[in-house]
Amino acid sequence: MNPLRSLAVRLGAQPWLPRYARLIVGTDKLLQRLSRGRLTIMLATGLHELVLQVPGRRTGVLRTTPLLTVPYDGGWLIVGSNWGAPQPPAWVANLRVAPDPTITYRGRTLAVDARELAGPERDESWEVAVAGWPNYATYAERTDRELPLFLLTPR
Repeated sequence: MNPLRSLAVRLGAQPWLPRYARLIVGTDKLLQRLSRGRLTIMLATGLHELVLQVPGRRTGVLRTTPLLTVPYDGGWLIVGSNWGAPQPPAWVANLRVAPDPTITYRGRTLAVDARELAGPERDESWEVAVAGWPNYATYAERTDRELPLFLLTPR
């Protein structure tokens, strides 16, 4: 296993990490903007990351959010973990109503279909997501809510 991945997993499990979310996300957005989406904070760790682009459900303003992802079945799994906070991240509500979401993955921008998973399909995909980022299980233990799990597939 990539030693930087091990370090990222250990850091990601720390309960104090969410306090630095704005700094982490802001730095990641800057790095991606400067590299035209080809570089991310997680790239050196061997973890996968994409940038989700959806309009805000109230404002209609395009929102961009870097997210860890797990490639799966020709698409990408994303989890609305919010580090295990009681409330889901804002992008979850935006994605649920977005008619035309897009992602940038490894420098390519793609239109995607987003489907929130439920039931046995969610259970199977959850195991894949946790194998890709073990801290999803940690985050699920920190909250009473079920963490939303989406499958994004290219159009």
